Amino acid sequence: MAPMSKTNEKTQTPIHVKGLRKSFGDQTVLNGIELEVAQGETLAVLGRSGTGKSVLLKLIVGLQKPDSGTIQIHGQEISGLSLDQLNQIRKKIGFLFQYSALYDSLTVEENVEFSLKRHTQMAATERKECVRTLLGSVGMEQDLSKLPGEISGGMQKRVGLARALALRPDILLFDEPTAGLDPITAREIEELIVRLQKDRKRASIVVTHDIHGARTVSDRFALMDHGNILAQGTFEDLQKSQDKFVTQFLNGS
Repeated sequence: MAPMSKTNEKTQTPIHVKGLRKSFGDQTVLNGIELEVAQGETLAVLGRSGTGKSVLLKLIVGLQKPDSGTIQIHGQEISGLSLDQLNQIRKKIGFLFQYSALYDSLTVEENVEFSLKRHTQMAATERKECVRTLLGSVGMEQDLSKLPGEISGGMQKRVGLARALALRPDILLFDEPTAGLDPITAREIEELIVRLQKDRKRASIVVTHDIHGARTVSDRFALMDHGNILAQGTFEDLQKSQDKFVTQFLNGS
């Protein structure tokens, strides 16, 4: 597939998913998912654990392949791309994993620098300056030389976010960004996500089961259950849904 021109790329919806299906053996995880995310918009994908939310993100970033359906990033279908072509797409996507997924043997500075060394031609001094700026943006500039095991879970999330931003992506994917954090730290991470989104209008998807957190960081919502999206729209739209599960989920009952 020929690469899209920069002019066309800017006019395309950053994320467009249609008819997405994925099963593992006899278990259907995604059953015809359809959603799109506009530039500058944050979509929260809500649902109980094990409903396919994280699988959706892995499909969007190309870590897994769908059984059927389409995933378009800036108008380009990714399912048939070669690994080299897919890697070019991935450079546009920052992924904050649920457990940060930092390299245990690398320092905070080295973790954030990793993708810059691998995917850019930056000189060492330029990389170091960029890393310090990124860590400063998430409040971690004082912990450059520490290993992941020497910092808290919330601090690891901050480092993971700095690493996700390293290649200046225009799409961000968050997999349970506040999972396992105490309420105060969770709110700090949410405020950080909102601030970074305001600084640069990215298309973002936040996968979570935390309704309060989702309302803090998101513009629009999609509620999943058993591989299906039961309701999609603003939080007020979800509240108007007549679906029994949607009502139970929103009410925590």
